[in-house]
Amino acid sequence: MSRRSIVSFFCAFTMLTFATTAFAKDAAPAPSVNGVRFINPSTLSAPTGYTHVVEVPAAGKTLYISGQVAFNAKGELVGPNDFAAQAEQVFANLDAALKSANATFANVVRLTIYVTDVSQLKALRAARDKYVDLKHPPASTLVEVSKLSRDGLLLEIEAIAVVPAP
Repeated sequence: MSRRSIVSFFCAFTMLTFATTAFAKDAAPAPSVNGVRFINPSTLSAPTGYTHVVEVPAAGKTLYISGQVAFNAKGELVGPNDFAAQAEQVFANLDAALKSANATFANVVRLTIYVTDVSQLKALRAARDKYVDLKHPPASTLVEVSKLSRDGLLLEIEAIAVVPAP
């Protein structure tokens, strides 16, 4: 399957998911964590590693975390040509960004993940699963791209987190 076909499939799947979710009325009772509801409507396929709908209450603060890549604090690329090492660094960077705003991965409600090779999904999940609450994973989108902003980067992840008001 060509990269274009894969990207087209993910785009179509994402649009279908959002469109179907918008009209779903018979969602099962949703588990709640800190007032945030994680909803997987029975009218949609069972998700693996993500939640179809994350409902966030208005109170609190919302964090928009720019795409994190595999640079350490000194600006050096960690894990050249090593997807697993880069994924570990990216999630460590996301963790540091969250902590800087008094948040944790438990507050993350959305991840957008850009990879240059979707066949590395297993390594991505291995790193992600060390940080994300697997019982209540955030809404997520995975997109394969031909290249990222700098040579040698294999993935980039941006996040949205919601921290409830005290």
